[in-house]
Amino acid sequence: MPDRDKLFQPRLFYTLSQYNLTKLRADVLAGITVGLVALPLAMAFAIASGVRPEAGLFTAIVAGFLISAFGGSRVQIGGPTGAFVVLVYGVLATYGLENLIICTIMAGVILVIMGLARMGSVVKYIPYPVTTGFTTGIAVLIAATQIKDFLGLRAQAPVPADFAGKLWYFTRNIESAHLPTVAIALASLAIIVFWPKKFARVLPAYVVAMFAGTAAVMMFRLPVETIGTRFGGIPSGLPAFHAPHVDWMHLHLLLRPAITIAVLAAIESLLSAVVADGMINDRHNSNQELIGQGIANIFAPFFGGIPATGAIARTATNIRSGGRSPVAGMVHAVVLLLVMVAAAPLARYIPLATLAAVLLVVAWNMGEWEELYELRRLPKSDAAVLVTVFAMTLLVDLTVAVEVGMLLATVLFIKRVSDNTAVTLVDETSETEGEQHSIRGKYVPHGVLVFRVFGAFLFGATEKLEEFMRSLDKPPVVVILRFRKIIAMDATGAYAMGRLHDHLARHRKWLVLCGVQSQPLQVIERSGLLEKLGRENVCPDVDAALARAKTILSGAPTEKMQAHA
Repeated sequence: MPDRDKLFQPRLFYTLSQYNLTKLRADVLAGITVGLVALPLAMAFAIASGVRPEAGLFTAIVAGFLISAFGGSRVQIGGPTGAFVVLVYGVLATYGLENLIICTIMAGVILVIMGLARMGSVVKYIPYPVTTGFTTGIAVLIAATQIKDFLGLRAQAPVPADFAGKLWYFTRNIESAHLPTVAIALASLAIIVFWPKKFARVLPAYVVAMFAGTAAVMMFRLPVETIGTRFGGIPSGLPAFHAPHVDWMHLHLLLRPAITIAVLAAIESLLSAVVADGMINDRHNSNQELIGQGIANIFAPFFGGIPATGAIARTATNIRSGGRSPVAGMVHAVVLLLVMVAAAPLARYIPLATLAAVLLVVAWNMGEWEELYELRRLPKSDAAVLVTVFAMTLLVDLTVAVEVGMLLATVLFIKRVSDNTAVTLVDETSETEGEQHSIRGKYVPHGVLVFRVFGAFLFGATEKLEEFMRSLDKPPVVVILRFRKIIAMDATGAYAMGRLHDHLARHRKWLVLCGVQSQPLQVIERSGLLEKLGRENVCPDVDAALARAKTILSGAPTEKMQAHA
Protein backbone atom coordinates (compact mmCIF):
# COMPACT_ATOMS: atom_id res chain seq x y z
CA MET A 1 0.00 0.00 0.00
CA PRO A 2 1.13 3.59 -0.56
CA ASP A 3 2.85 5.41 2.30
CA ARG A 4 0.24 7.95 3.46
CA ASP A 5 2.87 9.99 5.31
CA LYS A 6 4.44 11.15 2.03
CA LEU A 7 3.24 14.52 0.78
CA PHE A 8 3.27 13.65 -2.93
CA GLN A 9 2.33 10.14 -3.91
CA PRO A 10 -0.17 9.91 -6.80
CA ARG A 11 -2.16 6.70 -6.73
CA LEU A 12 -1.15 6.02 -10.34
CA PHE A 13 2.49 5.47 -9.32
CA TYR A 14 1.54 2.71 -6.90
CA THR A 15 -1.01 1.17 -9.28
CA LEU A 16 1.42 0.81 -12.19
CA SER A 17 3.80 -1.24 -10.06
CA GLN A 18 1.16 -3.99 -9.96
CA TYR A 19 -0.28 -3.54 -13.45
CA ASN A 20 -0.86 -6.18 -16.15
CA LEU A 21 -2.63 -6.64 -19.51
CA THR A 22 -5.85 -7.91 -17.91
CA LYS A 23 -6.20 -4.76 -15.85
CA LEU A 24 -5.29 -2.63 -18.87
CA ARG A 25 -8.07 -4.20 -20.95
CA ALA A 26 -10.65 -3.57 -18.21
CA ASP A 27 -9.50 0.03 -17.75
CA VAL A 28 -9.56 0.76 -21.49
CA LEU A 29 -13.13 -0.55 -21.86
CA ALA A 30 -14.23 1.42 -18.80
CA GLY A 31 -12.45 4.53 -20.07
CA ILE A 32 -14.23 4.33 -23.42
CA THR A 33 -17.60 4.02 -21.70
CA VAL A 34 -16.95 6.93 -19.34
CA GLY A 35 -15.62 9.03 -22.21
CA LEU A 36 -18.87 8.58 -24.10
CA VAL A 37 -20.88 9.45 -20.97
CA ALA A 38 -18.75 12.55 -20.39
CA LEU A 39 -19.22 13.83 -23.95
CA PRO A 40 -22.75 15.26 -23.61
CA LEU A 41 -22.27 16.14 -19.93
CA ALA A 42 -19.13 18.20 -20.54
CA MET A 43 -20.79 20.26 -23.26
CA ALA A 44 -24.01 20.66 -21.27
CA PHE A 45 -22.19 21.87 -18.15
CA ALA A 46 -20.18 24.35 -20.18
CA ILE A 47 -23.23 25.83 -21.91
CA ALA A 48 -25.11 26.07 -18.61
CA SER A 49 -22.06 27.84 -17.11
CA GLY A 50 -22.20 30.52 -19.79
CA VAL A 51 -19.16 29.44 -21.82
CA ARG A 52 -18.83 27.70 -25.17
CA PRO A 53 -19.45 23.91 -25.28
CA GLU A 54 -15.85 23.09 -26.17
CA ALA A 55 -14.70 24.62 -22.86
CA GLY A 56 -16.38 21.70 -21.09
CA LEU A 57 -14.64 19.22 -23.38
CA PHE A 58 -11.26 20.91 -22.89
CA THR A 59 -11.82 20.68 -19.13
CA ALA A 60 -12.78 17.01 -19.25
CA ILE A 61 -9.75 16.20 -21.40
CA VAL A 62 -6.99 18.17 -19.67
CA ALA A 63 -8.27 18.25 -16.10
CA GLY A 64 -9.70 14.73 -16.34
CA PHE A 65 -6.32 13.36 -17.42
CA LEU A 66 -4.38 15.23 -14.71
CA ILE A 67 -6.81 14.35 -11.91
CA SER A 68 -6.39 10.66 -12.72
CA ALA A 69 -2.62 10.98 -13.15
CA PHE A 70 -1.91 12.92 -9.94
CA GLY A 71 -4.94 12.27 -7.68
CA GLY A 72 -5.22 10.10 -4.60
CA SER A 73 -8.04 7.81 -5.75
CA ARG A 74 -7.81 4.73 -7.93
CA VAL A 75 -11.06 5.32 -9.81
CA GLN A 76 -11.90 9.04 -9.56
CA ILE A 77 -13.08 10.62 -12.82
CA GLY A 78 -12.63 14.39 -12.99
CA GLY A 79 -14.08 17.10 -15.16
CA PRO A 80 -16.70 19.85 -15.16
CA THR A 81 -19.62 19.15 -12.83
CA GLY A 82 -23.03 20.54 -12.00
CA ALA A 83 -21.78 21.88 -8.68
CA PHE A 84 -19.78 24.55 -10.54
CA VAL A 85 -22.47 25.68 -12.99
CA VAL A 86 -23.97 28.45 -10.88
CA LEU A 87 -20.64 29.57 -9.46
CA VAL A 88 -18.88 29.74 -12.85
CA TYR A 89 -21.83 31.57 -14.39
CA GLY A 90 -21.72 34.15 -11.60
CA VAL A 91 -17.94 34.68 -11.80
CA LEU A 92 -18.14 34.95 -15.59
CA ALA A 93 -20.95 37.51 -15.43
CA THR A 94 -19.21 39.58 -12.76
CA TYR A 95 -15.54 39.45 -13.74
CA GLY A 96 -15.38 38.22 -17.36
CA LEU A 97 -13.76 35.21 -19.04
CA GLU A 98 -10.13 36.21 -18.48
CA ASN A 99 -10.71 36.64 -14.77
CA LEU A 100 -12.62 33.35 -14.61
CA ILE A 101 -9.47 31.69 -15.95
CA ILE A 102 -7.35 33.48 -13.34
CA CYS A 103 -9.85 32.54 -10.61
CA THR A 104 -9.62 28.88 -11.59
CA ILE A 105 -5.81 28.94 -11.55
CA MET A 106 -5.86 30.62 -8.12
CA ALA A 107 -8.29 27.97 -6.89
CA GLY A 108 -5.89 25.30 -8.16
CA VAL A 109 -3.03 26.84 -6.20
CA ILE A 110 -5.22 26.96 -3.08
CA LEU A 111 -6.11 23.27 -3.52
CA VAL A 112 -2.44 22.30 -3.81
CA ILE A 113 -1.65 24.27 -0.65
CA MET A 114 -4.56 22.57 1.15
CA GLY A 115 -3.21 19.18 0.13
CA LEU A 116 0.37 19.98 1.15
CA ALA A 117 -0.94 21.32 4.47
CA ARG A 118 -2.75 17.99 4.98
CA MET A 119 -6.17 19.61 5.08
CA GLY A 120 -7.88 16.75 3.27
CA SER A 121 -9.54 15.55 6.45
CA VAL A 122 -10.60 19.06 7.51
CA VAL A 123 -13.00 19.37 4.57
CA LYS A 124 -14.92 16.38 5.90
CA TYR A 125 -15.97 18.42 8.93
CA ILE A 126 -18.22 20.73 6.91
CA PRO A 127 -21.67 20.00 8.39
CA TYR A 128 -24.00 17.79 6.39
CA PRO A 129 -26.90 20.31 6.47
CA VAL A 130 -24.63 22.87 4.80
CA THR A 131 -23.56 20.54 1.97
CA THR A 132 -27.10 19.25 1.53
CA GLY A 133 -28.54 22.77 1.46
CA PHE A 134 -26.23 24.20 -1.17
CA THR A 135 -26.14 21.01 -3.27
CA THR A 136 -29.93 20.91 -3.50
CA GLY A 137 -30.05 24.65 -4.12
CA ILE A 138 -27.56 24.27 -6.98
CA ALA A 139 -29.69 21.46 -8.41
CA VAL A 140 -32.75 23.75 -8.51
CA LEU A 141 -30.71 26.55 -10.10
CA ILE A 142 -29.31 24.19 -12.77
CA ALA A 143 -32.84 23.08 -13.62
CA ALA A 144 -33.97 26.71 -13.82
CA THR A 145 -31.19 27.56 -16.29
CA GLN A 146 -32.37 24.81 -18.66
CA ILE A 147 -36.08 25.66 -18.91
CA LYS A 148 -35.57 28.12 -21.78
CA ASP A 149 -33.70 25.59 -23.95
CA PHE A 150 -35.97 22.72 -22.90
CA LEU A 151 -39.10 24.61 -24.00
CA GLY A 152 -37.46 26.55 -26.82
CA LEU A 153 -38.85 29.85 -25.55
CA ARG A 154 -38.78 32.47 -28.31
CA ALA A 155 -38.87 35.57 -26.12
CA GLN A 156 -36.44 38.28 -27.23
CA ALA A 157 -35.53 39.48 -23.75
CA PRO A 158 -32.61 37.65 -22.06
CA VAL A 159 -33.27 35.38 -19.11
CA PRO A 160 -32.63 37.21 -15.81
CA ALA A 161 -29.70 36.05 -13.73
CA ASP A 162 -31.57 35.83 -10.41
CA PHE A 163 -33.79 32.87 -9.54
CA ALA A 164 -36.93 34.86 -8.79
CA GLY A 165 -36.49 36.77 -12.06
CA LYS A 166 -36.18 33.49 -13.96
CA LEU A 167 -39.46 32.21 -12.54
CA TRP A 168 -41.27 35.40 -13.51
CA TYR A 169 -39.64 35.31 -16.97
CA PHE A 170 -40.81 31.74 -17.62
CA THR A 171 -44.31 32.55 -16.40
CA ARG A 172 -44.60 35.53 -18.76
CA ASN A 173 -43.14 33.75 -21.80
CA ILE A 174 -44.49 30.21 -21.51
CA GLU A 175 -46.78 30.83 -24.50
CA SER A 176 -43.75 31.26 -26.76
CA ALA A 177 -42.70 27.63 -26.27
CA HIS A 178 -41.55 25.96 -29.53
CA LEU A 179 -43.35 22.63 -30.10
CA PRO A 180 -40.58 20.86 -32.13
CA THR A 181 -38.08 21.80 -29.41
CA VAL A 182 -40.39 20.53 -26.68
CA ALA A 183 -40.84 17.27 -28.62
CA ILE A 184 -37.07 16.75 -28.92
CA ALA A 185 -36.60 17.58 -25.24
CA LEU A 186 -39.34 15.23 -24.03
CA ALA A 187 -38.12 12.42 -26.27
CA SER A 188 -34.55 12.87 -25.00
CA LEU A 189 -35.79 12.94 -21.41
CA ALA A 190 -37.80 9.75 -21.97
CA ILE A 191 -34.76 7.96 -23.44
CA ILE A 192 -32.56 8.94 -20.49
CA VAL A 193 -35.14 7.95 -17.86
CA PHE A 194 -36.46 4.74 -19.40
CA TRP A 195 -33.36 3.37 -21.13
CA PRO A 196 -32.95 -0.25 -19.86
CA LYS A 197 -30.25 -0.55 -17.24
CA LYS A 198 -29.01 -3.80 -18.75
CA PHE A 199 -27.91 -1.88 -21.85
CA ALA A 200 -26.54 1.12 -19.96
CA ARG A 201 -23.13 -0.44 -19.31
CA VAL A 202 -22.50 -0.90 -23.03
CA LEU A 203 -24.41 2.13 -24.32
CA PRO A 204 -25.16 4.81 -21.70
CA ALA A 205 -28.52 6.56 -21.79
CA TYR A 206 -27.02 10.06 -22.12
CA VAL A 207 -25.13 8.99 -25.25
CA VAL A 208 -28.21 7.34 -26.79
CA ALA A 209 -30.27 10.49 -26.19
CA MET A 210 -27.58 12.72 -27.69
CA PHE A 211 -27.18 10.60 -30.83
CA ALA A 212 -30.93 10.17 -31.23
CA GLY A 213 -31.54 13.91 -30.93
CA THR A 214 -28.70 14.70 -33.33
CA ALA A 215 -29.94 12.12 -35.86
CA ALA A 216 -33.48 13.51 -35.69
CA VAL A 217 -32.25 17.04 -36.40
CA MET A 218 -30.08 15.91 -39.34
CA MET A 219 -32.65 13.56 -40.91
CA PHE A 220 -35.78 15.66 -40.52
CA ARG A 221 -34.10 19.08 -40.63
CA LEU A 222 -35.96 20.12 -37.51
CA PRO A 223 -36.01 23.90 -36.92
CA VAL A 224 -34.57 23.70 -33.40
CA GLU A 225 -31.62 25.47 -31.85
CA THR A 226 -28.39 23.47 -31.94
CA ILE A 227 -24.76 23.91 -30.97
CA GLY A 228 -24.16 25.03 -34.55
CA THR A 229 -26.88 27.68 -34.64
CA ARG A 230 -25.82 29.20 -31.31
CA PHE A 231 -22.06 28.65 -31.21
CA GLY A 232 -21.10 27.78 -34.77
CA GLY A 233 -19.84 24.30 -33.84
CA ILE A 234 -16.79 23.16 -31.89
CA PRO A 235 -13.11 22.93 -32.88
CA SER A 236 -11.52 19.59 -33.69
CA GLY A 237 -8.78 19.53 -31.05
CA LEU A 238 -7.34 21.35 -28.08
CA PRO A 239 -6.59 25.07 -28.37
CA ALA A 240 -3.10 26.49 -28.19
CA PHE A 241 -1.63 27.35 -24.79
CA HIS A 242 -2.97 30.74 -23.67
CA ALA A 243 -1.80 32.69 -20.62
CA PRO A 244 -4.41 35.15 -19.35
CA HIS A 245 -3.56 38.78 -18.73
CA VAL A 246 -3.29 39.39 -14.98
CA ASP A 247 -4.35 42.73 -13.52
CA TRP A 248 -2.25 42.67 -10.36
CA MET A 249 -3.92 45.79 -8.97
CA HIS A 250 -7.31 44.08 -8.82
CA LEU A 251 -6.19 40.50 -8.19
CA HIS A 252 -7.40 40.66 -4.58
CA LEU A 253 -10.99 40.97 -5.83
CA LEU A 254 -10.75 37.43 -7.24
CA LEU A 255 -9.55 35.86 -3.99
CA ARG A 256 -13.04 35.31 -2.56
CA PRO A 257 -14.51 33.52 -5.62
CA ALA A 258 -11.24 31.57 -5.98
CA ILE A 259 -11.53 30.32 -2.40
CA THR A 260 -15.17 29.36 -3.04
CA ILE A 261 -14.17 27.40 -6.16
CA ALA A 262 -11.38 25.65 -4.22
CA VAL A 263 -13.60 24.72 -1.27
CA LEU A 264 -16.38 23.49 -3.55
CA ALA A 265 -13.90 21.44 -5.60
CA ALA A 266 -12.47 19.95 -2.41
CA ILE A 267 -15.89 19.02 -1.04
CA GLU A 268 -17.16 17.56 -4.31
CA SER A 269 -14.00 15.56 -5.07
CA LEU A 270 -13.62 14.11 -1.58
CA LEU A 271 -17.32 13.18 -1.38
CA SER A 272 -16.96 11.43 -4.72
CA ALA A 273 -13.81 9.66 -3.54
CA VAL A 274 -15.58 8.45 -0.38
CA VAL A 275 -18.46 7.07 -2.45
CA ALA A 276 -15.96 5.35 -4.73
CA ASP A 277 -14.12 3.82 -1.74
CA GLY A 278 -17.36 2.22 -0.61
CA MET A 279 -17.98 0.74 -4.06
CA ILE A 280 -14.53 -0.88 -4.44
CA ASN A 281 -13.60 -1.39 -0.78
CA ASP A 282 -10.63 0.95 -0.96
CA ARG A 283 -9.32 4.03 0.83
CA HIS A 284 -8.25 7.14 -1.05
CA ASN A 285 -5.55 9.58 0.02
CA SER A 286 -7.49 12.80 0.60
CA ASN A 287 -4.43 15.08 0.70
CA GLN A 288 -3.05 13.70 -2.55
CA GLU A 289 -6.52 14.01 -4.09
CA LEU A 290 -6.52 17.73 -3.27
CA ILE A 291 -3.07 18.10 -4.81
CA GLY A 292 -4.24 16.31 -7.97
CA GLN A 293 -7.35 18.48 -8.17
CA GLY A 294 -5.16 21.55 -7.71
CA ILE A 295 -2.74 20.59 -10.48
CA ALA A 296 -5.67 19.99 -12.84
CA ASN A 297 -7.27 23.36 -12.08
CA ILE A 298 -3.94 25.15 -12.51
CA PHE A 299 -3.22 23.75 -15.99
CA ALA A 300 -6.67 23.25 -17.57
CA PRO A 301 -7.48 27.00 -17.82
CA PHE A 302 -4.38 27.56 -19.98
CA PHE A 303 -6.10 25.33 -22.57
CA GLY A 304 -9.54 26.91 -22.35
CA GLY A 305 -10.81 24.87 -19.40
CA ILE A 306 -13.12 25.83 -16.56
CA PRO A 307 -13.10 24.61 -12.91
CA ALA A 308 -13.03 20.84 -12.51
CA THR A 309 -13.51 18.37 -9.71
CA GLY A 310 -14.33 14.72 -9.09
CA ALA A 311 -17.62 13.71 -10.69
CA ILE A 312 -19.65 11.21 -8.68
CA ALA A 313 -21.83 9.97 -11.57
CA ARG A 314 -18.91 9.44 -13.96
CA THR A 315 -16.81 7.86 -11.20
CA ALA A 316 -19.63 5.41 -10.44
CA THR A 317 -19.97 4.65 -14.16
CA ASN A 318 -16.23 3.96 -14.31
CA ILE A 319 -16.48 1.50 -11.43
CA ARG A 320 -19.54 -0.28 -12.82
CA SER A 321 -17.78 -0.55 -16.19
CA GLY A 322 -14.81 -2.34 -14.63
CA GLY A 323 -12.31 0.49 -14.14
CA ARG A 324 -9.98 -0.17 -11.21
CA SER A 325 -7.03 2.15 -11.72
CA PRO A 326 -6.30 5.76 -12.72
CA VAL A 327 -5.53 4.50 -16.23
CA ALA A 328 -9.29 4.33 -16.90
CA GLY A 329 -9.65 8.04 -16.18
CA MET A 330 -6.71 8.85 -18.45
CA VAL A 331 -8.23 6.74 -21.22
CA HIS A 332 -11.54 8.58 -20.81
CA ALA A 333 -9.72 11.86 -21.49
CA VAL A 334 -8.00 10.43 -24.58
CA VAL A 335 -11.34 9.10 -25.88
CA LEU A 336 -12.88 12.57 -25.58
CA LEU A 337 -9.96 14.07 -27.46
CA LEU A 338 -10.29 11.50 -30.26
CA VAL A 339 -14.03 12.14 -30.51
CA MET A 340 -13.38 15.88 -30.78
CA VAL A 341 -10.88 15.33 -33.59
CA ALA A 342 -13.06 12.85 -35.51
CA ALA A 343 -16.61 14.06 -34.91
CA ALA A 344 -16.37 17.81 -34.38
CA PRO A 345 -18.33 18.60 -37.58
CA LEU A 346 -21.29 16.50 -36.38
CA ALA A 347 -21.43 18.29 -33.02
CA ARG A 348 -22.98 21.33 -34.67
CA TYR A 349 -26.22 19.31 -35.07
CA ILE A 350 -26.58 18.42 -31.37
CA PRO A 351 -29.86 20.02 -30.22
CA LEU A 352 -29.65 22.21 -27.14
CA ALA A 353 -32.99 20.74 -26.03
CA THR A 354 -31.31 17.34 -25.66
CA LEU A 355 -28.50 18.81 -23.57
CA ALA A 356 -31.15 20.59 -21.47
CA ALA A 357 -32.85 17.23 -20.86
CA VAL A 358 -29.48 15.78 -19.83
CA LEU A 359 -28.94 18.54 -17.28
CA LEU A 360 -32.48 18.25 -15.90
CA VAL A 361 -31.76 14.60 -15.09
CA VAL A 362 -28.37 15.57 -13.63
CA ALA A 363 -30.09 18.19 -11.47
CA TRP A 364 -32.67 15.68 -10.27
CA ASN A 365 -29.98 13.14 -9.35
CA MET A 366 -27.88 15.84 -7.69
CA GLY A 367 -30.57 17.18 -5.34
CA GLU A 368 -31.06 15.74 -1.85
CA TRP A 369 -34.84 15.73 -2.17
CA GLU A 370 -35.39 13.08 0.51
CA GLU A 371 -33.60 15.27 3.04
CA LEU A 372 -35.95 18.16 2.28
CA TYR A 373 -38.91 15.83 2.74
CA GLU A 374 -37.52 14.54 6.02
CA LEU A 375 -36.85 17.99 7.48
CA ARG A 376 -39.51 17.43 10.14
CA ARG A 377 -37.46 14.56 11.55
CA LEU A 378 -34.20 16.51 11.78
CA PRO A 379 -33.25 18.50 14.88
CA LYS A 380 -34.69 22.00 14.49
CA SER A 381 -31.23 23.55 14.46
CA ASP A 382 -30.02 21.31 11.60
CA ALA A 383 -33.25 21.90 9.68
CA ALA A 384 -32.80 25.66 10.10
CA VAL A 385 -29.25 25.51 8.72
CA LEU A 386 -30.31 23.36 5.76
CA VAL A 387 -33.28 25.57 4.84
CA THR A 388 -31.23 28.77 5.25
CA VAL A 389 -28.42 27.53 3.01
CA PHE A 390 -30.91 26.20 0.46
CA ALA A 391 -32.87 29.48 0.35
CA MET A 392 -29.77 31.68 0.21
CA THR A 393 -28.28 29.57 -2.59
CA LEU A 394 -31.43 30.22 -4.61
CA LEU A 395 -32.07 33.83 -3.71
CA VAL A 396 -28.69 35.38 -2.86
CA ASP A 397 -25.42 33.71 -3.78
CA LEU A 398 -23.69 30.36 -3.32
CA THR A 399 -20.67 31.92 -1.61
CA VAL A 400 -22.81 33.84 0.85
CA ALA A 401 -24.98 30.75 1.43
CA VAL A 402 -21.98 28.61 2.40
CA GLU A 403 -20.51 31.36 4.60
CA VAL A 404 -23.80 31.95 6.42
CA GLY A 405 -24.41 28.21 6.71
CA MET A 406 -20.99 27.61 8.26
CA LEU A 407 -21.53 30.51 10.65
CA LEU A 408 -24.94 29.20 11.71
CA ALA A 409 -23.61 25.67 12.09
CA THR A 410 -20.72 26.96 14.23
CA VAL A 411 -22.99 28.99 16.48
CA LEU A 412 -25.34 26.03 16.92
CA PHE A 413 -22.39 23.75 17.65
CA ILE A 414 -21.19 26.15 20.35
CA LYS A 415 -24.67 26.19 21.84
CA ARG A 416 -24.84 22.41 21.89
CA VAL A 417 -21.44 22.21 23.56
CA SER A 418 -22.54 24.77 26.14
CA ASP A 419 -25.81 22.97 26.81
CA ASN A 420 -23.97 19.72 27.43
CA THR A 421 -21.32 21.15 29.74
CA ALA A 422 -22.10 21.21 33.44
CA VAL A 423 -20.42 21.92 36.78
CA THR A 424 -22.23 20.07 39.58
CA LEU A 425 -21.62 19.41 43.25
CA VAL A 426 -20.71 15.81 44.09
CA ASP A 427 -21.66 14.10 47.34
CA GLU A 428 -22.42 10.52 48.29
CA THR A 429 -26.03 10.84 47.16
CA SER A 430 -25.21 12.26 43.72
CA GLU A 431 -22.08 10.20 43.03
CA THR A 432 -22.15 8.35 39.69
CA GLU A 433 -18.55 7.18 39.35
CA GLY A 434 -17.24 3.69 39.90
CA GLU A 435 -15.31 2.71 43.02
CA GLN A 436 -11.91 3.93 41.82
CA HIS A 437 -13.09 7.49 41.17
CA SER A 438 -15.95 7.70 43.68
CA ILE A 439 -15.98 9.67 46.94
CA ARG A 440 -18.35 7.15 48.54
CA GLY A 441 -16.87 5.85 51.76
CA LYS A 442 -14.05 8.40 51.59
CA TYR A 443 -13.54 11.15 54.13
CA VAL A 444 -14.16 14.61 52.65
CA PRO A 445 -12.93 17.14 55.24
CA HIS A 446 -15.07 20.07 56.32
CA GLY A 447 -14.24 23.06 54.14
CA VAL A 448 -13.72 20.91 51.02
CA LEU A 449 -16.25 20.57 48.19
CA VAL A 450 -15.89 18.28 45.20
CA PHE A 451 -17.42 19.32 41.87
CA ARG A 452 -17.82 17.28 38.71
CA VAL A 453 -17.13 19.07 35.39
CA PHE A 454 -18.75 17.31 32.44
CA GLY A 455 -18.55 17.97 28.70
CA ALA A 456 -16.14 19.90 26.46
CA PHE A 457 -14.58 22.91 28.15
CA LEU A 458 -14.42 25.17 25.08
CA PHE A 459 -15.03 28.89 24.61
CA GLY A 460 -18.77 28.44 24.25
CA ALA A 461 -19.07 26.57 27.54
CA THR A 462 -17.07 28.73 29.92
CA GLU A 463 -20.21 30.59 30.96
CA LYS A 464 -21.02 27.51 33.02
CA LEU A 465 -17.86 28.10 35.05
CA GLU A 466 -18.77 31.78 35.40
CA GLU A 467 -22.15 30.73 36.82
CA PHE A 468 -20.35 28.35 39.16
CA MET A 469 -18.08 31.17 40.37
CA ARG A 470 -21.05 33.45 41.06
CA SER A 471 -22.71 30.68 43.06
CA LEU A 472 -19.75 30.54 45.46
CA ASP A 473 -20.82 33.38 47.77
CA LYS A 474 -18.86 31.76 50.57
CA PRO A 475 -16.47 29.42 48.82
CA PRO A 476 -15.05 26.49 50.76
CA VAL A 477 -11.40 26.50 51.68
CA VAL A 478 -10.62 23.97 48.94
CA VAL A 479 -12.54 23.52 45.70
CA ILE A 480 -11.80 20.22 43.95
CA LEU A 481 -12.81 20.10 40.28
CA ARG A 482 -13.00 16.55 38.97
CA PHE A 483 -11.92 16.82 35.33
CA ARG A 484 -12.09 13.15 34.36
CA LYS A 485 -15.09 13.70 32.03
CA ILE A 486 -13.54 16.67 30.24
CA ILE A 487 -11.90 15.45 27.02
CA ALA A 488 -11.30 18.81 25.33
CA MET A 489 -10.29 22.29 26.45
CA ASP A 490 -9.28 25.41 24.54
CA ALA A 491 -7.46 28.62 25.46
CA THR A 492 -10.67 30.32 26.57
CA GLY A 493 -11.41 27.42 28.89
CA ALA A 494 -7.93 27.72 30.38
CA TYR A 495 -8.43 31.47 30.79
CA ALA A 496 -11.74 30.89 32.63
CA MET A 497 -10.01 28.37 34.88
CA GLY A 498 -7.33 30.93 35.65
CA ARG A 499 -10.00 33.48 36.61
CA LEU A 500 -11.57 30.96 38.98
CA HIS A 501 -8.16 30.40 40.58
CA ASP A 502 -7.67 34.16 40.99
CA HIS A 503 -11.16 34.56 42.48
CA LEU A 504 -10.48 31.86 45.04
CA ALA A 505 -6.95 33.11 45.80
CA ARG A 506 -8.26 36.59 46.61
CA HIS A 507 -10.32 34.95 49.37
CA ARG A 508 -7.35 32.79 50.44
CA LYS A 509 -9.02 29.70 49.00
CA TRP A 510 -7.58 26.89 46.92
CA LEU A 511 -8.35 25.27 43.57
CA VAL A 512 -7.36 21.63 43.05
CA LEU A 513 -7.91 19.68 39.80
CA CYS A 514 -7.99 15.92 39.54
CA GLY A 515 -8.24 13.33 36.79
CA VAL A 516 -7.20 15.76 34.04
CA GLN A 517 -7.08 14.03 30.62
CA SER A 518 -4.15 14.42 28.22
CA GLN A 519 -5.57 17.11 25.88
CA PRO A 520 -6.77 19.46 28.64
CA LEU A 521 -3.50 18.88 30.51
CA GLN A 522 -1.51 19.96 27.43
CA VAL A 523 -3.57 23.17 27.18
CA ILE A 524 -3.09 23.84 30.91
CA GLU A 525 0.67 23.40 30.58
CA ARG A 526 1.10 25.48 27.40
CA SER A 527 -1.07 28.33 28.68
CA GLY A 528 1.01 28.68 31.85
CA LEU A 529 -1.98 27.78 33.99
CA LEU A 530 -0.19 24.78 35.48
CA GLU A 531 2.48 26.99 37.03
CA LYS A 532 -0.20 29.38 38.24
CA LEU A 533 -2.20 26.61 39.92
CA GLY A 534 0.88 24.86 41.23
CA ARG A 535 1.82 21.42 39.95
CA GLU A 536 1.01 19.95 43.36
CA ASN A 537 -2.63 21.09 42.88
CA VAL A 538 -3.18 19.04 39.71
CA CYS A 539 -3.72 15.50 40.99
CA PRO A 540 -4.10 12.21 39.11
CA ASP A 541 -7.26 11.03 40.93
CA VAL A 542 -9.76 11.96 43.65
CA ASP A 543 -7.79 10.17 46.40
CA ALA A 544 -4.71 12.30 45.66
CA ALA A 545 -6.89 15.44 45.49
CA LEU A 546 -8.43 14.69 48.92
CA ALA A 547 -4.96 14.08 50.33
CA ARG A 548 -3.80 17.41 48.90
CA ALA A 549 -6.85 19.13 50.47
CA LYS A 550 -5.97 17.69 53.89
CA THR A 551 -2.44 19.06 53.54
CA ILE A 552 -3.81 22.51 52.72
CA LEU A 553 -6.24 22.41 55.64
CA SER A 554 -3.43 21.46 57.98
CA GLY A 555 -2.22 25.04 57.55
CA ALA A 556 1.05 24.34 55.73
CA PRO A 557 1.97 27.68 54.05
CA THR A 558 3.24 27.69 50.46
CA GLU A 559 4.78 30.27 48.20
CA LYS A 560 1.82 29.87 45.84
CA MET A 561 -0.69 30.97 48.48
CA GLN A 562 1.50 33.85 49.58
CA ALA A 563 1.89 35.03 46.02
CA HIS A 564 -1.88 35.15 45.40
CA ALA A 565 -3.10 36.14 48.86
